Amino acid sequence: MDYNTTYVGMDVHKATISVAIAEEDRDDPVSLGLIPNSHDALLKLLKKLQKPGRKLLFCYESGPCGYEIYRFLTGRGVSCIVAATSLIPAKAGDRVKTDKRDAKKLARLFRSGELTPVWVPDEAQEALRDMVRSREDAVRDLQRKRHQLGKFLLRLGIHPPQGIRNWSAKHRQWLDALKMEQSAHQVVLSDYRNAMIQAEDRLKHLEKEVEHYVQGSVHEPVINALKALKGIDLITAVCLVAEIGEFGRFKNPAQLMAYAGLVPSEYSSGPRSRRGSITKTGNHHVRWLVVEAAWHYRHTPKIGYKLKKRQQGQSDSIKQISWRAQNRLNFKYRKLVGKGKLKQTAIVGVARELLGFIWSVAIEAEKEMKKAA
Repeated sequence: MDYNTTYVGMDVHKATISVAIAEEDRDDPVSLGLIPNSHDALLKLLKKLQKPGRKLLFCYESGPCGYEIYRFLTGRGVSCIVAATSLIPAKAGDRVKTDKRDAKKLARLFRSGELTPVWVPDEAQEALRDMVRSREDAVRDLQRKRHQLGKFLLRLGIHPPQGIRNWSAKHRQWLDALKMEQSAHQVVLSDYRNAMIQAEDRLKHLEKEVEHYVQGSVHEPVINALKALKGIDLITAVCLVAEIGEFGRFKNPAQLMAYAGLVPSEYSSGPRSRRGSITKTGNHHVRWLVVEAAWHYRHTPKIGYKLKKRQQGQSDSIKQISWRAQNRLNFKYRKLVGKGKLKQTAIVGVARELLGFIWSVAIEAEKEMKKAA
């Protein structure tokens, strides 16, 4: 049987969904109006659109409403994609934006093949991702609390003694013994200290929960393999696996680098070709994790006590990849800095290549998992 394809664009909001369809044999998309954002309304829409000889393809933008609609539709055998919002083409000078126009635009772009689908995690993967992102929020909250306390003392001209590193044990002892001349300032100091302590407790609690969650999970072999790389501890490895999911969905490291937005931008016109800074279009969580880990490769390659302990039980091939990463990335860092590049710029270049080694280690671990299964 020959099928006529109907492309369904949905502009999804908390309470409503604006729906439009684009047929293969019709020029302009047609709006179907607003429906409630509920399973019952989606079922009615399916019954209305499903006809003999018609193939339905649904799409909507990624956003705060998540993947519930995707899972609902695919669970009933209907094809659906979630389009990457940042990669949806936009007309220059278009200043009119309504739900109806957005739905018709999605249907039209979907029909012409100009939408880029995002990878949709399963529910367990999404739960792990939510957990590690909650930890990221706790890290930022702790940094904010520390900054508030530090800026409060700075305004009053109060500085820690020379030689004491901020937030070290000695620095905390100095804060605990600090007495303010004004009673109101003492209240503020105590409040900032208590807020910081609560933020630290929250972070410690979440990190323990993350460690407990991954024990015995399906992701544990890949997480343990990633820990064999310098600069990647348990939390970093869990965060990478939570954000990336299955590494085998990337055919090569370059695709993973592009996914993290670590590839250089390019502007080429005629005989001129110029490469600029990284694109930063992609998963910023992965990008931040890898850049932070890349700072460890400034130091001379060696296998210290902690790294050796993390590598216990790993295959020789994974250990060899880890050692090659140390030598190559340290050489790259020294080479870039030697050319006059800023340290921050050099680290971004190191991070891009580190992501390639992360891909290689994860692929090895996934292959070993399949053999064991």
